[in-house]
Order: sequence, then C-alpha cells, then structure tokens
Amino acid sequence: MAFHHPFQEAQFDLFDWYPKYQSCLSFFLERGQHTNAVQAVAAIVNIRLPFQQSLAFPGRSPNSSSAPSYPSTNSDVSLVPYVRRLVATGFDTVAILHGFFGDGWDVGIGLIHENERRNYLFAAKSETWLRVKASYDLEDGQSVPFLRPLQGVTEKEIQAAEANWSEWLAMQDWMLGPRAPPDGPSQMHQNN
Repeated sequence: MAFHHPFQEAQFDLFDWYPKYQSCLSFFLERGQHTNAVQAVAAIVNIRLPFQQSLAFPGRSPNSSSAPSYPSTNSDVSLVPYVRRLVATGFDTVAILHGFFGDGWDVGIGLIHENERRNYLFAAKSETWLRVKASYDLEDGQSVPFLRPLQGVTEKEIQAAEANWSEWLAMQDWMLGPRAPPDGPSQMHQNN
C-alpha cells in the first residue's frame, strides 16, 4: 500500500474542506468550550480552553468586560493541540469529538484526527514512553497527566499506519524518488 498524504489525495479538496474546519473552530470557540462536558474533559486531560487562557493571562484580553473572553479571531486558536490531547489520553471518542467540535467534526477535523492517531502510533513505535509523554506536554503546566493506548483501532487503520511507517523508514534511508526500490518501500521494510 503506497503512502498518500490525506491532504493531497485526489478526493481531498482543500478549499472545500477549509470552511468545514472553520465551522468546527467556530463551534468550539462559541459553544463547545463553554459546556460543562467539554470543561470536564479539558480538566481531566489538563489542557486550557481558549477562554481559560484569556483569564490566565488578563493582559492579552483586548477589553475589560465582565463576560468571559477568548481570542478575538478564529485564527488565534488551533484545534490540533486539542485533538492531540484527546487522542493521547483516549478521549477521542465520537461523543467527545462531537461535544468539542460540533455536528460536522468528521468532515471538519476528521482528517486531522486520523493523522493524529497515526502520529500517536508512530510516536509509540519510535520512542520511549517518557519521550512520547514529553512530546504531548504543552507549556504553562499543561503536561499530559496520563497516556492511554490508542482506543478503537481497526485493522484498516493499522495497515495504513504500517504502510506509512515503511514510507517513513524509506525516507530515513533516502530510498525515495529515483532511489525507491522497484517493489516499493513497503516490501523493503516489511519486518520493521
């Protein structure tokens, strides 16, 4: 199985995807982060929500209103750290992703979620537990309190990760492009 970057596949249209991602981001900022359920998950996995970051650093808030504030534009917030933390702690269930990112989470952040699950598999395969944990820690005391093995893994997901891992190993050996083996890197590193 040859590696195909999900964001470069023929059926992936960046310009079609981006408004869906923006919709997830808007949902997260305007609704998700203010629910008790999302706040409870964020507390147990030790990650600050955008409105909490504004409260923790009051000088960053542009106004002094009594309403909770959060970064003023969607471009001030990335959803990737939240997806990464949910994956690493085993909280990346459909219900939780829906609570954080809304009804369209699967089309808005679904590919990011899929890639982060694969990255987590790769991290576990290539590093010690301590280094994996450190790579999922954030600054300002937002260390990941625990790591869980990837939840709900499918055979298809494992096969795709294996193929991508072989591609990665081939790149480490500079066995790509004109140097790629005729059978492809998946055959070359099959036992790794």
